[in-house]
Amino acid sequence: MTTFVDRVELHVAAGNGGHGCASVHREKFKPLGGPDGGNGGRGGDVILTVDQSVTTLLDYHHSPHRKATNGKPGEGGNRSGKDGQDLVLPVPDGTVVLDKAGNVLADLVGHGTSYVAAQGGRGGLGNAALASARRKAPGFALLGEPGDLQDVVLELKTVADVALVGYPSAGKSSLISVLSAAKPKIADYPFTTLVPNLGVVTAGSTVYTIADVPGLIPGASQGKGLGLEFLRHVERCSVLVHVLDTATLESDRDPVSDLDVIEEELKQYGGLDRRPRIVVLNKIDVPDGKDLAEMVRPDLEARGYRVFEVSAVAHLGLRELSFAVADLVAKARAAKPKEEATRIVIRPKAVDDTGFTVTREDEGLFRVRGEKPERWVRQTDFNNDEAVGYLADRLNRLGVEEELMKAGARAGDGVAIGPEDNAVVFDWEPSMTAGAEMLGRRGEDHRFEAPRPAAQRRRDREAEREFDDFEPF
Repeated sequence: MTTFVDRVELHVAAGNGGHGCASVHREKFKPLGGPDGGNGGRGGDVILTVDQSVTTLLDYHHSPHRKATNGKPGEGGNRSGKDGQDLVLPVPDGTVVLDKAGNVLADLVGHGTSYVAAQGGRGGLGNAALASARRKAPGFALLGEPGDLQDVVLELKTVADVALVGYPSAGKSSLISVLSAAKPKIADYPFTTLVPNLGVVTAGSTVYTIADVPGLIPGASQGKGLGLEFLRHVERCSVLVHVLDTATLESDRDPVSDLDVIEEELKQYGGLDRRPRIVVLNKIDVPDGKDLAEMVRPDLEARGYRVFEVSAVAHLGLRELSFAVADLVAKARAAKPKEEATRIVIRPKAVDDTGFTVTREDEGLFRVRGEKPERWVRQTDFNNDEAVGYLADRLNRLGVEEELMKAGARAGDGVAIGPEDNAVVFDWEPSMTAGAEMLGRRGEDHRFEAPRPAAQRRRDREAEREFDDFEPF
């Protein structure tokens, strides 16, 4: 059964915003007490957060569909709906978030680092929030926005200081087991290591992490063997340690040719051939291995490599190796630029930026694109004439009608608001009406302006008493 997964495709859905409520306050002797519809709650976000206790993407391999909760709708009595709960998904340190095209969206390194993979929809306003001096009794409310739907790819790149690279069965797992407290699977057959193993090594005052990467073979950078799956785990390592087998039983292999093959694969993968490296001649506890190590060492040192002869089984040469690696790690850490505080960049919009565009597509069809117009359309209940009229007023105030006229639109032309696959299309009429004229100005209720009979009778009686009490001079 698979226990380690370092690449998954995740389908996330943020919560939808709750609808606003259209309600009128009613009580005894006060049948029209004004609008009191509450706002809808915000939909929950889907957030990816680095958690040090998580080491694999296995959970998302088995359950790739994740959804946050929706916001609750508003209610009468000015009661707003409850916000949806954010869905926080823990991911391992070193997770890279990509879109389906392979573009990097976020590189999550460091405990607590987070990325909002899907934004929850905002809740719709209730009619109490839509009321104004001109619109005293809105008979409609705004709909909640749908949450984002996103398909993202998660790739895990191990965060370690040192990577052990080499052929299968070169002794990498044995070496990491004696240098650290890691307990990888060790056997005498190729590809024993199927997943990266991490260990922590202490050498004097330097503490560093070391990764045992599954064995590489010729063509690994093109997908042969397990190399392509795990070469990405070497990317973050600042130091590479070549583990060469001096006691191999294969007649067509030797430590120098093994090193050349691995170096070529690192170069083909891109950028890995420029990392500081150390060469380890392993298995010198075997008589033939010791002789071969002494034979090839001068050649390797002539190439500029630091060479160490070790035996993971007999624990030979390990102390010198660990301190040499610690020295390279310390130099790599010192060479890294200091982290600066996050800069907050403010990019104000241009004064002449309308926030939308109007383009002519076909004869008699114009398309409006922009954040505000598209959001307003999503929040409009097109079964309510008054809500449609309110949308028309908002678009007019934003300047959409003016831009349509400049683009050559005429009465009766089609206007599409939104993308091609999800647009609202209507026939354009300048300063359009929407059937809400029976209410006077849009959003107003003439019943609030008309005198109520009881109040009028009361005023008439008060006038009569004042006339009876009047004494002429």
